[in-house]
Amino acid sequence: MKKLLSDLKVGDSGKVVKVNGEGAIRRRLFDMGITPGVEIYFRKKAPLGDPIEITLRGYELTLRKIEASFVEIE
Repeated sequence: MKKLLSDLKVGDSGKVVKVNGEGAIRRRLFDMGITPGVEIYFRKKAPLGDPIEITLRGYELTLRKIEASFVEIE
């Protein structure tokens, strides 16, 4: 069963397996450093659940849940 970044809970971590999507959204995720093999830590979530904040490559990044749903995690 594949697990998506948007499915993680606060405090969870994992490794990116695949980045789905096409065109601009895929390119944007790669530009932000979300590439296969990178470790991600789920730091926090906004009160209504969107956006989420993750830590990767030594910096914090805020993503919308729709963007996070393109990233497969193990």
